[in-house]
Amino acid sequence: MTSPKTLFQKIADHEIPAKLIHEDAWCVAFYDIAPQAPVHVLVVPRKPLPRIAEATAEDQVLLGHLLLVARELARQLQLAKGFRLVINNGPDGGESVPHLHVHLLGGRALAWPPG
Repeated sequence: MTSPKTLFQKIADHEIPAKLIHEDAWCVAFYDIAPQAPVHVLVVPRKPLPRIAEATAEDQVLLGHLLLVARELARQLQLAKGFRLVINNGPDGGESVPHLHVHLLGGRALAWPPG
């Protein structure tokens, strides 16, 4: 039995519209619908990986790719003064969609601690 598609899988498959900023064979990136900063982009793997805690050694190249895409998007979005990358894991970590994704946040000074 296959699991139902997540919201992010449906976006990656173009079944649900999103404001895409990047797309390649490994991932898609789009603007968050509830931004927490002036720039808030999600980088989402096409592979249905629920969360970072479930990643394996086989996912190493994919995980690196997600970070490099986020870095390139930060450059394109002119976040030279700084940006933050966030990966939530599990309910207590703030995960709201069970599909691994990297938040790219920037466009203003970001406080620490974050939560």
